[in-house]
Amino acid sequence: MKLQQLKYIYEVSKHDLNVSATAESLFTSQPGISKQIRLLEDELGIQIFVRSGKHLTTITPPGKLILNIAEQILNQAGQISTIAKEFSNHKEGKLSIATTNTQARYDLPSIIESYNQVYPKVILQMHQGSPAQIAEFAIKGEVDFAVATEPFDSNDLVMLPCYRWNRCILVPKGHELTKRNTVALDELANHPLITYVKGFAERTELDRVFQEAKLAPSIVFAATDADVIKTYVRLGMGVAVISSMAYDPILDADLVMMDARNLFQDDIAYIGFTRTLYFRQYMYDFIESLAPHLTTELIQQAQATKNNDAVVKLLQDIELPFR
Repeated sequence: MKLQQLKYIYEVSKHDLNVSATAESLFTSQPGISKQIRLLEDELGIQIFVRSGKHLTTITPPGKLILNIAEQILNQAGQISTIAKEFSNHKEGKLSIATTNTQARYDLPSIIESYNQVYPKVILQMHQGSPAQIAEFAIKGEVDFAVATEPFDSNDLVMLPCYRWNRCILVPKGHELTKRNTVALDELANHPLITYVKGFAERTELDRVFQEAKLAPSIVFAATDADVIKTYVRLGMGVAVISSMAYDPILDADLVMMDARNLFQDDIAYIGFTRTLYFRQYMYDFIESLAPHLTTELIQQAQATKNNDAVVKLLQDIELPFR
């Protein structure tokens, strides 16, 4: 049984059993089609069409069942061709990313803008959520990449470090903390704090530092979005501790930003994907635009590893930039 034979019987049925019209539409010969139909019937041991002399008159009952299946097979074959064509074109396709609000709003826009100029026909889709949610998106195959400000606690994903980052303190102009060159932790503890909800790296490190210093932070408001946090700083509710990348010197010119690297350890932003993800060239290039040290060769080596301990060893000599 050949795919071509199934195509011939299907097309004949669509051309009112007119073999001549079918041959003309397929740019082939009438005897060739008739021969292939006969060969298929002989192989199956049944008639698909009823004949009157050299003409086909009706479709037999088993022929109708065979034609239904033939149509499904031809549709599936067409889909295979479409997929192959799509994946062989490295300038077109779809790229889906899951990330946090901070990354989506502050870190990724300039990267995506430049990337879009190189790949204007790649459709970008972005999903936002907590670190746990975006990791789950990637693990389930709902997105290609998960980009977060912390590592994912899962060996189901390859995690590649992109850059180092830290936090800053935001206060309204004229706030008493602006009189300090640096802010000490005990001073910060004396003010109502506005920061991220638990589950975000920004909050995890804040809680750890205060706990180790045996100080109790007075957190009066928590959110998942840095812009929401800044709104409540403007209302005078408290002092914000947010990711440094979430401060925009133009849009946030009414606020004063103070470096907090003296209080908190640097964290690392990661990009994660499954070990079974099929990479296309534009996907390699997206990662490299996000983190230039992550070359195609390094990505392929990391994807071939069995766990993230092996990935750490692979990338241990790379010095990450700070953002």
